[in-house]
Amino acid sequence: MKKKEDLSKLSVEDLQKQIASATEAQAKLKLGHKVTPLENPIVIRNNRKAIARLNTELTKRQNQA
Repeated sequence: MKKKEDLSKLSVEDLQKQIASATEAQAKLKLGHKVTPLENPIVIRNNRKAIARLNTELTKRQNQA
């Protein structure tokens, strides 16, 4: 997810699914990086920020309800 507009179009269930998949991918990236260093470790940071954006959007919607 790169655009903020894309997040606003998703349903709450879709947000939760994306958070779960991104969190799982983050864990795999971190483990893989510890075993053998990644060619581009900035991917870990970008994934962490994407998870934060998803969580922020989900929290915002839950507070509105």
